[in-house]
Amino acid sequence: MIKVDIRKNHIEISGHAMFADYGKDIVCASVSSIVITSINGILRLDEEAISYNISNDKLSIDILKEDKQTKALILNMISLLKDLEKQYEKNIKINEEV
Repeated sequence: MIKVDIRKNHIEISGHAMFADYGKDIVCASVSSIVITSINGILRLDEEAISYNISNDKLSIDILKEDKQTKALILNMISLLKDLEKQYEKNIKINEEV
């Protein structure tokens, strides 16, 4: 299962969806596409808005600036991940600290 932990200025994504074989898993591919596209979009607008780290089975994002564009792209990313969670609740779980 993919786990997405969302805190005020930090997002951590870990695990594997286990929907299909490695390399053919549409849930993992969807999460990767959503997250990497969001990271790239934010960095294209402002290279200092976020920092991210990829290691082993985990990707972490630190939100360094809370400007309108960064917030909008992060909220869009979270919304897309939540939509995916609704469709594949056995494969992705989102935990959000408010």
